[in-house]
Amino acid sequence: MGADRIADVDDVPADDSFLFTVENGDGDEKEAILVELSDGAIVGWLNYCMHWTDVNLDTGDGAVRDGELVCRKHAATFEADSGVCTHGPCEGARLDPVEVDVRDGVVYLADPDYEFVRTGVDDGDPADLSTSPGSRIGF
Repeated sequence: MGADRIADVDDVPADDSFLFTVENGDGDEKEAILVELSDGAIVGWLNYCMHWTDVNLDTGDGAVRDGELVCRKHAATFEADSGVCTHGPCEGARLDPVEVDVRDGVVYLADPDYEFVRTGVDDGDPADLSTSPGSRIGF
C-alpha cells in the first residue's frame, strides 16, 4: 500500500479541508481529509472526531474554521498541524494521522496502512448524516 496520487496541491483549499477516502488492509473504507497549513505544508487526518468516532469533521463542505478543525457536534477544536484537541469533550486527544507526501505539486498517499479510493463525499456514508442532528455549530 502507499504512494497513490490523491490530488493536486492546488485542489486543497487554503482555508478549508479536502475530503477523500482510503481503505485499510482489512478492506474497510475510511474518510480522510487534507489540510493546508499556514506555512503551505499539507497534512492528512482521518475524518472523525475523537469524542464520537461516528461523527465526521468534514461532511463535504469543509471542517476548518479560524485555522482549526472543528467538530460540528460538540464544537471540539483540533489544531490543524498536530491534530491535538484544544477544546471540547475530547480535549488532549489527537486525531489519527494519514501520512501524505507532496512532490512536484501533487499530494500522494504515503501511509503504508491505507490505499487511496476516491475524492469527495461518499453519498452512501451514514456517518455523514450523523453530524447534523443536535449540532450547535453553524457553518
